[in-house]
Amino acid sequence: MNLHGVDLNLMVALNVLLREKSVTRAADYLGITQPAMSNALKRLRQLFDDPLLVRTSEGMKPTERAKELEPQIRDLLIQVEQVVQPVSEFKPLDSNHFFRIAVTDYAESTLIPEVLNRLRDSAPNLTLDILTPSDVSYHDVEQGHVDFVINRFDELPQSFYQTLLWRDSFTCVYCRNNPIADNFNLDTYLQANHVWVSKTGMGVGVGVNPEDVQRLGWVDAALSRIGETRRIKIYTRHYQAAMRMAEQRDLLLTIPTKAAELMKDNPKMCFSEPPFLIPPLELTMAWSPLLHFNPAHQWLRRTVAEVAHSLQDKRVHPAYEGYTTHKLDKTPA
Repeated sequence: MNLHGVDLNLMVALNVLLREKSVTRAADYLGITQPAMSNALKRLRQLFDDPLLVRTSEGMKPTERAKELEPQIRDLLIQVEQVVQPVSEFKPLDSNHFFRIAVTDYAESTLIPEVLNRLRDSAPNLTLDILTPSDVSYHDVEQGHVDFVINRFDELPQSFYQTLLWRDSFTCVYCRNNPIADNFNLDTYLQANHVWVSKTGMGVGVGVNPEDVQRLGWVDAALSRIGETRRIKIYTRHYQAAMRMAEQRDLLLTIPTKAAELMKDNPKMCFSEPPFLIPPLELTMAWSPLLHFNPAHQWLRRTVAEVAHSLQDKRVHPAYEGYTTHKLDKTPA
């Protein structure tokens, strides 16, 4: 094929068309008119000698050829992005860069304040827009609309880069007036009323299914492995709210140790190691391949990782030394 006649903008259009499966939505995304997008699709069909998208009763559907092309086109555009990305040294002291990141309130409370302490001296003019994982989708991250996400993920799109930030043990938190304070063990733990807290993954959450133990999280999965279940009375997605609930005299909270340490100066509260083994929580940072080679992005990722590693919990139970569920980076952060 004579590449002289191939318009790279057509590859951009094809990438969006295959993702949106709609000429109208693709045109809106690229900020062009619908006739212009229809013309681009016509030229693409001629170029590949294939309909690519076919109208059905359920909307536009990709052909088998289009399905084959989709990952190839995405990888091609990523490579082009890397080629044309200007290579310039990022100077954090002089930069007023704006970063948009999504983090759980667990990470926002435990990690981000320490990151801000580092940025205050090294990059005083940076601005952070902090969202929650419920505010964004995997699509937002993949397209680079969000710089990175910090969360505990059950799964991630294969194209994403990711790195493990830390592993955190668990701590039980309860009021000093709670009857369990006089006799804390596995039996009394199981008899207590519990607050469940978690926000894993991305996008708008749905209600939990109390019968689906494995999807309730690592605490309940750990109990399941020893043939036990706990009595959950409150389900919440907010660690700060859960910690306030733990001040109630009849509620028990099991949370990552770094979050529990935020309450260490509260004279009302007691702290105990769980009376059974729980695998450590793994906090992960994930980002789009479109931003992987951006110098400013690389610098912030490296800074966040350095701060997180300096805060690594050394108290993870010896039974879980070397334990990991995360997938390593394709390349270093």
